Amino acid sequence: MNDRLFVNAVAADGSALHIAVQDGRIASMGSNRPALPQAEVIDLAGHLVLPGFVDGHIHLDKSFVGDRWRPHQPASNLRERLAIEKSALASARPIAERADALICQAASFGTMAMRSHVDVDATTGLDHLHAVMQAREQWKDLIDIELVAFPQAGVVSCPDTAEFLDAAIREGAQVVGGIDPSTLDGDADGQLDIIFGIADKRAAKIDIHLHEPGEICAAQMDRIAQRTRALGMEGRVAVSHAYGLGDLGTAELDRMAGLLAQAGISIMTNAPGDHGFPPILRLREAGVRVFTGNDNIQDAWWPYGNGDMLQRAMLIGYRSGFYTDEALQVALDMATVAGADVLGKRGYGLAVGNEASFVVLRAPNAAAAVAAAPCERAIVRRGRFWSGRVGGDANPLAFKPEAEA
Repeated sequence: MNDRLFVNAVAADGSALHIAVQDGRIASMGSNRPALPQAEVIDLAGHLVLPGFVDGHIHLDKSFVGDRWRPHQPASNLRERLAIEKSALASARPIAERADALICQAASFGTMAMRSHVDVDATTGLDHLHAVMQAREQWKDLIDIELVAFPQAGVVSCPDTAEFLDAAIREGAQVVGGIDPSTLDGDADGQLDIIFGIADKRAAKIDIHLHEPGEICAAQMDRIAQRTRALGMEGRVAVSHAYGLGDLGTAELDRMAGLLAQAGISIMTNAPGDHGFPPILRLREAGVRVFTGNDNIQDAWWPYGNGDMLQRAMLIGYRSGFYTDEALQVALDMATVAGADVLGKRGYGLAVGNEASFVVLRAPNAAAAVAAAPCERAIVRRGRFWSGRVGGDANPLAFKPEAEA
């Protein structure tokens, strides 16, 4: 039977919700129970329904999920951290296996799309990219994974990296990455010229890691916005982390927010524990799209994380001082709709005509779900309960057909 009717659910605002599914897509939904003859009726018993999560920033090639636990090793600077990472990865399980394990774990929490940054530079070549692409292929029917060619070791300061970035886009990465053009590469214009040049030539997107402080960050944003508008790339450029936006005074922040909104530049923050980070609500008020992701998960950079984007939304709210229901739903939006927009994911979300893929969990509304981040949840993919990589019709919350309830 292809038709299903999910009844007695709860929408994000706490109102009653019924969802009719035909051929894996949402045929109708709302507070009134629709008629769907011959459909199997599943009683969701007052559980909350949320759209599938979107991880807007993850590093599938770096994580040790699927491998043994590795105690964190402190480093005094970025270059030392890179050396520690290189040594740790050399003795780890193959990238494709670890990436596969992390994708599976994220999927089990309800992630249905992600943007993964993958190291591509003259020191790694395309090896990491090919390995992650291998893992991505195994999940192509369940998770949309957009790949960023990320020059972790630098662009200008790591000779020949530009050629590898260009090759990565030719071979299937969709986004050109960058990192700290001034403080790492020492040549802001040189790095940005290369990144934007490749993106323009290959019709790719851009996502730049920017950890630089205050005034340096602001100057970088000016350069990025100027190039974005000059090439007509509005809506296709993101800046990840942008710690420096949290250092700016009110007037400069307002100027920067207006600049970013006008250029259509999105900002990613994961609300890291030991850094300031962009003021989310102020940026959104100015029209800037702000999204989130887990970033590093149990790797050489830090030991935290499990791939759960609802938990990430909770951390966003916690660190931002989000207490009202409205603010908590902003954190959820960052982990769902905003990320989907950045990835250009079509047919996403709880709307008629879209794929019937969503997350079911025990909470009275979306704000409560973000505040508590309950672990127990059911995943519905194309109208059927899903658990584990092999698919099937698993039902971890033991929902029953209405006649049996």
